[in-house]
Amino acid sequence: MNFRSFIGNPETVRQLQESVASNRLAHAILLTGPRGAGKYTLAIALAQTLNCTNPQTYDGLPDACDACHNCTLIASSLDLETRVAEAVQAREDLRDVDRKETRILVQTHPDVLVLPPDPPQNLVKVGQVRSLIQNIQRRPGEGSRKIYIFPRSIFMNEAANALLKVLEEPPEYAHLLLLTENPSDLLPTIRSRAGKMQLQPIPEDRMESLLAERRREWDADRRALVARLTEGAIGRALSFSPEDYMASRKDALMMLRGAAVEPDHSALFRMTESYRAGAEGQQKTQDLLRALYTLLEDVMLLQAGQGMMARNIDILPELRRIAEKVSFEWIEHTARHIGEVESGLRRNLLRSLSLDALAGQMQQR
Repeated sequence: MNFRSFIGNPETVRQLQESVASNRLAHAILLTGPRGAGKYTLAIALAQTLNCTNPQTYDGLPDACDACHNCTLIASSLDLETRVAEAVQAREDLRDVDRKETRILVQTHPDVLVLPPDPPQNLVKVGQVRSLIQNIQRRPGEGSRKIYIFPRSIFMNEAANALLKVLEEPPEYAHLLLLTENPSDLLPTIRSRAGKMQLQPIPEDRMESLLAERRREWDADRRALVARLTEGAIGRALSFSPEDYMASRKDALMMLRGAAVEPDHSALFRMTESYRAGAEGQQKTQDLLRALYTLLEDVMLLQAGQGMMARNIDILPELRRIAEKVSFEWIEHTARHIGEVESGLRRNLLRSLSLDALAGQMQQR
C-alpha cells in the first residue's frame, strides 16, 4: 500500500505528501474519519513512505515503492485483525504471571509499532504506552523515522496521561499517529498537541462506481445497498459481506417485528439461542446489534419524512410499517438498551440472556 494506490481523499493524501517533502510533518497527527474510511491504511502508507529505501514520487511528491524490504515488512501490519489475533493467542499461551503483565502490540518492522486497543476491555492501556516510551528512546534502526500508530485512540486515563508526557517532547525522529472516529474521545490536552487531518466519506455515486470495478460479482442493486450501508467508507465497502449482513438483519427485523407488529416469542427465543457460544457467537451478536441500530435509524428517518436518507433501501415498505407502530420515545428506549447489551458484552455477560432481556424490553411500548 502506498499513496498512489490509496482510494479517495486526494487533498488529505497530498497534504501528507507535502508535509513529508518539506520535512514539516507533525510529530503527532490526529487522523479522523468514519470507520472504514482508510485511516489505518493511510497511516501504513505514510510509515512506508518515511522509511522506504527506494523512494518514489507520485504527482511530483514523495511516495513509497511498496516493494523494498522496509515497505514489505511495514505492509505486513495491514491485516491488523490477524496480527492482533496472533498477539492475543501468544499472550494466552504464556504462564498466568507473565500473561497479566503482557500487553498487545503489533510490530512487523523494527521502527513501526502499532498499539491497538487491548482486549477484552478494548482500551489502550498504560502498559502499552510504557512500551512506546521505552521504544521511542532508541533511534531508528532500519529506517529513518520511528512511527507509532494507535488504530483506535481510546485510552484508559492513566495511559492517556502517560502519552501526554511523550507528546510534550517527542524525539525529532518519531511520529505518533492517533486514529479516531470521534476526536472528543481524546483529552483536550492531547488534541491540542497534534496536527489534525480528516478523511471524508466517498460520495455515493463514486462508491458505486468503485464497487462496479472491484466487486463485479455484485449486481447494481447490491452495490447501491452496500454503498448506502457503508456511508462512504471504502474499506468497509470492499470488505463488506452482504450475506452476513442479510443474516444479521433478518434476525434484527424479527426482533423489531416482534416488538412492533406481530409478536412471536417462540421464534424469537429460538433465534437468540444461536448466539450463545464462542468467539463466533460474539461476532454474530455484535453484527446483530449493529444491524438493529441501522434499522432503528432508518425507522426514525422514515418517521421524520426523510426516507430518501434511509440505508436499507431494499426493505423500505416493511420499515414503514414498523415506523407507523412505534414512537420516537420507544426508539430512544430501545437504542439505550442496545447500548447496555454492548456494554454487557465487554463484561462477558451471557449473550443469549442479554438478547432475551433486550427482546423483552423492546416489548414494553
